Amino acid sequence: MNPLDTPIAYLKGVGPKKAELFQSELEVFCFADLLTYFPFRYVDRTKIYSIAEIQPDMPYVQIKGIISKIEIMEGKGRNNRMRAILSDDTGSIELVWFTGIKWLKSLIKPQTEYIVFGKPTEFNRRLNIAHPEMEHLQPNEIKEMGLQPVYNSTEKAKHGGLDSKTIGKLIRELLEQHPAAFAETLPNEWIQKLGLISRNQALRHIHNPPQWNELQKAQFRLKFEELFYIQLKLLNQLGIRKRQNPGFIFEHIDGHFHKFYHEHLPFPLTNAQKNVIRDIRQDVRSGKQMNRLLQGDVGSGKTIVALFAMLMAIDNGFQATLLAPTEILATQHFHNLSDMLQGMQLNMRLLTGSTRKSERKSLFAELIDGSLNILIGTHAILEESVVFHNLGLAVIDEQHRFGVSQRARIWQKNKQSPHILVMTATPIPRTLAMTLYGDLDVSVIDELPPGRKPIQTIHRFEISRQKVFDLLIDEIQKGRQAYIVYPLIEESEKVDYKNLFDGFEQIKAAFPQYQVSILHGRMTPDAKDFEMARFLKGETQIMVATTVIEVGVNVPNASVMIIESAERFGLSQLHQLRGRVGRGAEQSYCILVTPYKLSEEGRKRMETMVRTNDGFEIAEVDLQLRGPGDMDGTRQSGLINLKIADIVKDQKILSLARNSAQLILDNDPELSQPQNNILLATLHQMNKGKSNWANIS
Repeated sequence: MNPLDTPIAYLKGVGPKKAELFQSELEVFCFADLLTYFPFRYVDRTKIYSIAEIQPDMPYVQIKGIISKIEIMEGKGRNNRMRAILSDDTGSIELVWFTGIKWLKSLIKPQTEYIVFGKPTEFNRRLNIAHPEMEHLQPNEIKEMGLQPVYNSTEKAKHGGLDSKTIGKLIRELLEQHPAAFAETLPNEWIQKLGLISRNQALRHIHNPPQWNELQKAQFRLKFEELFYIQLKLLNQLGIRKRQNPGFIFEHIDGHFHKFYHEHLPFPLTNAQKNVIRDIRQDVRSGKQMNRLLQGDVGSGKTIVALFAMLMAIDNGFQATLLAPTEILATQHFHNLSDMLQGMQLNMRLLTGSTRKSERKSLFAELIDGSLNILIGTHAILEESVVFHNLGLAVIDEQHRFGVSQRARIWQKNKQSPHILVMTATPIPRTLAMTLYGDLDVSVIDELPPGRKPIQTIHRFEISRQKVFDLLIDEIQKGRQAYIVYPLIEESEKVDYKNLFDGFEQIKAAFPQYQVSILHGRMTPDAKDFEMARFLKGETQIMVATTVIEVGVNVPNASVMIIESAERFGLSQLHQLRGRVGRGAEQSYCILVTPYKLSEEGRKRMETMVRTNDGFEIAEVDLQLRGPGDMDGTRQSGLINLKIADIVKDQKILSLARNSAQLILDNDPELSQPQNNILLATLHQMNKGKSNWANIS
């Protein structure tokens, strides 16, 4: 057994209680986990400042001086504080404490030399340091200075004795116990080619950096390694799938495809749509199984591209299916495609959770005998009772809303894997797509269909609500409709629902001349469908809703989207909601309503939404503001749990890692050459105990 697989409880100084905290709070289970529990920042203890050099805007500083005065300042109730004066040859500074005063007063000795470390601030024109770290300096003692690592911990872990200092101490213990156990993970050729330091040296210097340049080399080495193995794994899976998974060959593109293109196409295709159809055409003729991700903003025309792909399958004697995450969306796809395919003599059916038993019976029969060409539906399609005659293509809409294991069930619907086209209206920045979907071929629709006017986005403060209502009335008088969306955040669900219902009553009172619908997640599917149908038919003019409409029906007549408390939404979600309007040829508006007091990040989000309609630009800003872990649909991937690399800050390292992995696989697709044994062994180690989702889109 590798000594680094030893359970954390067996490390000297840990024991059962700390081991339990390591596991539950910090997800550290064995020695290897502790070794890769990297510092999140470093404190520069390499320099001692004189007090005269200290400025209030400086980060943490280290000073040396003698404590000359200690006093407790009485305040009201428990608001006591303790202050001490620290002096050196150049001046003096105030040290202040608000908690633990009695205990600290007994420890700190006047007329004694200390090394003090903390963040300087200014109060009443005097410099001070609140709650500094202090170390008593013995006569003639030379303190060990350097870059000191700071480790993340939780309140519970700290109370149990696992603060940053203790974690650092335990890591040093581990490094001393195992001086040579850190096996190399990269081929020597690539270490030399990229000028990397060894893994052993990198791990030692990341936890105990002698100086800044050694720390930077260690960080580069470990970031490269982490991103390299993610890319090697993804590209290796892509290669395995293309080598091992034969795809149905759709040789004939004629009958239905050409008939639809020449006689039924509702509007000319954009160049971007034509390019994606060409990509799909090449995939399905190649003899390899297609796994393609189609990215495109809301309203960019992804569904019609998916229809052309389904017609390719039908022209070659295969069936096709389209999965949507909600009943509302599945039903809309069914109606839209039915309208487009009218007169085409194609059999298309809808299957959702509320499809009646009698309908299911005939649907299943047609599916098995092959007379059903296209099946559109929800998760209901994944049930075991749904059996296809010969499924050739599966289209998955808003794919991040389906779990990996759910998507895997599509593969079991055929003896041979069908072609897979997954679609998302959530634009994904290139760096994130490279990490999340690096094992898929990616196509992008970056043009809107002709005739669409860009949505005009306006930011209004709550005090200007009358201007918002004036625009709303003006649009409804033109015969248009409007959405008013309220936030729904899990942590404050009760308050949010109260705000939604209060808002609903206020809107009804403010606009007695109009019909108002309400839509939220607590409603039954039937009630949701009923309200959405009323709005779609124009029976109600205003729809008050939560984000349940984020992925919802297409209402071309809706031209106004008002988002209340817009500062509480992420950028990607704001962009998705905005995409609910602007589906027709008329000018549409998105109005972001916020309080006047906004955080810096909140202002940046509003400014970005007003400035641009480009979903990919918005996604890049969102990634910079929130980081990859918070972006929609990324949590389930398991790839974003990076230990040291940062997808936003380390884009150059990510590109270098992907290019290096691609070069290695181009020369040795199966990693069978002796110099690549190390890579294969590390990949096997990474995959130990994990389900093999290599073939799942």
